[in-house]
This record gives sequence, C-alpha cells and structure tokens, in this order.
Amino acid sequence: MYVSVRDIPHGARSFLVLGLVSLITDVSTEMVTAVLPMFATLALGLTPLGYGLLDGLYQGATVLMRLLGGFLADRLRRPKLMAGAGYALGAAAKLMLLPVAGAGALSAAVAVDRAGKGLRTAPRDLLIATAGPRDRLGRSFGVHRALDATGALLGPVVAFGLLALAPGDFDMVFVVSFCAAVLGVLLFVHRVPEHRPPERPAPEHRVPEHRALKHRALEHPAPEHRARPVSLRDVAALLRIDGFRRLFCAAAVLSAATIGDGLLYLVLLRNESVTTRWFPLLFVCTSLVYLALAVPLGRASDRYGRNRVLTAGYGLLLCAYLTAILVDGTAGAMLCLVFLGAYYAATDGVLPAAAAPLLPAELTATGISVVQAAVAGGRALGAVAFGAVWTAAEGDAAVWTFAAALTAALLVAVPMITRSRDHRTEAR
Repeated sequence: MYVSVRDIPHGARSFLVLGLVSLITDVSTEMVTAVLPMFATLALGLTPLGYGLLDGLYQGATVLMRLLGGFLADRLRRPKLMAGAGYALGAAAKLMLLPVAGAGALSAAVAVDRAGKGLRTAPRDLLIATAGPRDRLGRSFGVHRALDATGALLGPVVAFGLLALAPGDFDMVFVVSFCAAVLGVLLFVHRVPEHRPPERPAPEHRVPEHRALKHRALEHPAPEHRARPVSLRDVAALLRIDGFRRLFCAAAVLSAATIGDGLLYLVLLRNESVTTRWFPLLFVCTSLVYLALAVPLGRASDRYGRNRVLTAGYGLLLCAYLTAILVDGTAGAMLCLVFLGAYYAATDGVLPAAAAPLLPAELTATGISVVQAAVAGGRALGAVAFGAVWTAAEGDAAVWTFAAALTAALLVAVPMITRSRDHRTEAR
C-alpha cells in the first residue's frame, strides 16, 4: 500500500503520528492475541465455553471504559490525557500476563488490557476526527486503520518467530510485548499534540471589512461565553438524534451476531484447515487484507456513503462464516481470512467516520464511544453465546447458527440504516 503525503490535508499530519502509535501498540497487543487462544486452550486447558467467556470478557471489558473515555475526553476537553491513560493501562496488562497460571489471573490481565483499549479508543478517534476536513473523514480513518493493521500484521509474525525459537515459551512473547507497548506510550506522550474539539465551522463566505471584528468575536467568544461542561444529560440526548440512533441500533444488532476472531480461528484449527504451528499466522493474513483494503474502502465510504460500506462489510463477514464450514483445507482457510480482513476494512474505520458528522462538536468523542460500546457489548454477548453453542454441539453447528443470526440481523439493520441521510451529504 502506498499513501502519498500530498493526499493528506495540510495541517492534518497528527493522525499519521497516531497511526504510528497504533502500529507499535498493535504489534504489542497482537503478539498476545495471536497466542492467546492456544495459551488458553492448550496450556491452561479451557473448554470452548471457557474460552468463549474469556473472549466475551475481552470484548465486554471495553464497554464501560469506552463510554467513560469518550465522556471524560469531552467533559475535560483533554482527549490526549484520556487516550494516554488507556495506552498506559494496556502496557501494564502485558506485565500481568507473566505470572498467569490459571483462568482467573488470565481474565484479570485481559480485563485490564481491554479496559485500556476502551479508555483510549474514542479520545484517539476524536483526535483523528479533528485533524482533517470532514468530507475526508473516511480517508483519514482509513489511513490510520491501515497503519494500525500494519501493527496487527507484524505482531503475530513476531510471536511466530519467538515461538519458533523457543516453542511453548509464552513468557518471552509477553516480555517483548510489554517492551513494544512502552515504546508506543512514549511516542504518544512526546509526539502527539493535544487537540481540543473545535466548534462546527461556519459556511465559507467573504466577511465585509467593517464586520470583520464582530465576525471574529463570534468565532472566538470570550471565555465566559464558552460552552458549559458536558453532562450525563447531554449524553442521553445523543440517542434523540435520529440518524445517530439508527446507526447505534444497527451496529448493536449486527455485532451481536459476530463470532470473535479467536473462536473462528479455533474452528479452522478443529476442522484441520490449519495446524497449531501456523495458527499465529492466521492473524497475519487477516491483517494483511485489512491493510490492503482499509484506505480504498475508506475512500469508497466517502464517495458512495458510509452506511452502505458498513453494511456491506457485515455481508463479507457472513461470507467468511460460510467459507469456514463449506470449503475445506488451506484454500478454505485463506478465503475465510480474506473475507474477514475485508469485513474489518469496511467497518472498523468507517463506523466512527459515519458517526462523527451526526454529532455535536462538543460531544463527538462521547458519541463515538457510545456506538463503539454498543459494538463491543454485542460482540461480548456473541462470544459467550457462540462458546455455549459450540460446547453443546459441534463447531460447524455453532457457525451455522451464527450465520443464520447474522443473516437475520442484516435483514433488520439494512432497512434501518439506509433510512438515515447519506453521509456524503452530511460530511459537506
């Protein structure tokens, strides 16, 4: 993938630094994520239901912290402070993995890591959303997510190399992961500037010279006339915004029918489409597709409508489910990973890009955190439900069940989300 600096709006370079921070942080996180299913099921002996509960915790631990991070970023007007705290928590969680010898300690480490993830996500996305023009939000988020995906690609490769040098030495993976996380925190603290949410820009027009002073006064009000602090009542009022409410409900419905990556990869492992040796590289293949498609699909969402690209992404996820159970062997595994990576490229950055134009400037981080929390909560429920169905039946039956659930969710969500205004219009 090639991204020209000339393609990036002037003065909007900070999201590139945020992308590099995410790249380094994702190297750290995905090193652990790539070995976690094997570590939990083979080293600690968790059942599919036990791993489903762990994956549910992995997703659900971010829900409240996403809301808290977005709310505090808007209320304090310090998104960098909140995002930095989240990155620091993620680094601390890597150290907690070293003495893990049971499911309880592993759950605690995972909860801290996901809490950090939840705390930093909305403030970081606010920093990205305020770094460039609103009609190019899809591209801005696409560039950031492409850098993020590069880290997600490199992390499993590093884990694979470490385990090839020392088979079964998970502690070495955790130590290297911690070092990478600390590097990401230092880069964020020293190279990412603090941004404060701007007021919505006024329509461009020439201001007569004799009215220039008054115009500037309106654009830059005195401190005593600035907006009051954000309250919980303001947060609740977000769901009265019609387009945002539809996006929130559609995202929640669709995410509840989502199978976690680790669980889907375990299905491929149990079906003997892959072996334990190559298991960490499944994450690499998914990230490689994500990396290749994040920017093109971000641009497509700006041009053709973010809601359309978002719902198409869940259609690609449905294709991944069907491929996992209908196509055998390595070819089936690779095709499944292609669909899965394309799903992430069509949804991960497009969702906040779709939400941001619908929100008041002073509540952008909060609104993004609300819709992302709905997704995280839905995925948590889906992970636990999938683990339970797999324990009661076999892996393929569980996948068929979720394929049917996702089909039903698309039938509900597509009419709901397409009734919202086209984001191409809202972004201008």
